[in-house]
Amino acid sequence: MRRALASAALMLWLGLAPAVASDAPAATDPLAIPAAEQRTGDQTFLTFPEWFLVFSPDEYADMLEAHQSPSRFPFYAHIAQFWQAYGRVIDSVRGRWPFNGEYHTMIMVIGASTTVEYGLKGTYETLIGRLSELGTAPLSTPEDRLAAKQARDYVEFVRVRPWYEFDFMTPLKSLWRDTPATGPHLVRKWERRYLLTSEWLIKAGYAALIEKATHTAFKVAKPTTATVIDAMPDNLAALPEMHVDARVGTAARVDLPRYQAFTPYATSIARAGGTFREIAGNRGDLLVSVVMPQTSDTPTGTRLLFRQPILTRPGYERRALVTSVFGLAPLLAEREAAGDEVEHVFDY
Repeated sequence: MRRALASAALMLWLGLAPAVASDAPAATDPLAIPAAEQRTGDQTFLTFPEWFLVFSPDEYADMLEAHQSPSRFPFYAHIAQFWQAYGRVIDSVRGRWPFNGEYHTMIMVIGASTTVEYGLKGTYETLIGRLSELGTAPLSTPEDRLAAKQARDYVEFVRVRPWYEFDFMTPLKSLWRDTPATGPHLVRKWERRYLLTSEWLIKAGYAALIEKATHTAFKVAKPTTATVIDAMPDNLAALPEMHVDARVGTAARVDLPRYQAFTPYATSIARAGGTFREIAGNRGDLLVSVVMPQTSDTPTGTRLLFRQPILTRPGYERRALVTSVFGLAPLLAEREAAGDEVEHVFDY
């Protein structure tokens, strides 16, 4: 999704080339996915670290919306979860595909940036934030409420767009233009103003640099995923962004929306009885993350890559499950029936 996140400038300097997609099926097959629509199989694993940087802010926004103090967020533990997951990703792709220098560089850059950001925020909230919140309830100031709204807006944005396109200046202007400078809990108010102003200004400047470098180094990623579906359901009028490119009998080649939207679309297809033959030129391993109770059994037909406790939801954990493209529909149907949250299908 954020294909070239903070790595664009570094990629220009290193001169790394993107990995080449797998060989295309025979051109005479009307269901064959064109080479330009294919992506290498290692990307189902390599995309996890960048999506963790959606899952983590989502936890943070959930916590603020539950009226908990930002100083309680486990910043340091999330740093550890990012790097531990990346280690398992490296183990999964090593020796199976050519080294994808572009993607590993991107992960290292966003990982280092997040480590610095979370390290600074964790230290600040522990030493300063906890002092300023003494005697105040969570979200008791307009500044805290604005920060909670911005956190949710950011998460919803980065599910579908690169983080560096997010408008950090609008909440900053609202902070100084629309938020009263006086009122109850004056110490907390001005401490939050200092923190939010510093954070949003730095992020706005950094985002502008990354966006410029990214547009220089990379083409805009196509926002769809070419997919071959067997037993193509007919009752999918509720999926307006799905486009059918070819049909052969009950099978079809379709374009599904990429990134976060792929998950609910795939779930709807599985619910209607469809199965998946090929996704972005791949038929082998496919990574799916599911949030489920820690006491639940690992779903049948999957391999557990790793598990992460949801640190803000005691008793729940994220399981990174490896299935096959063909096994995706049964997994989605089974998890929906069990009431688990299919967090993301990593569609290469």
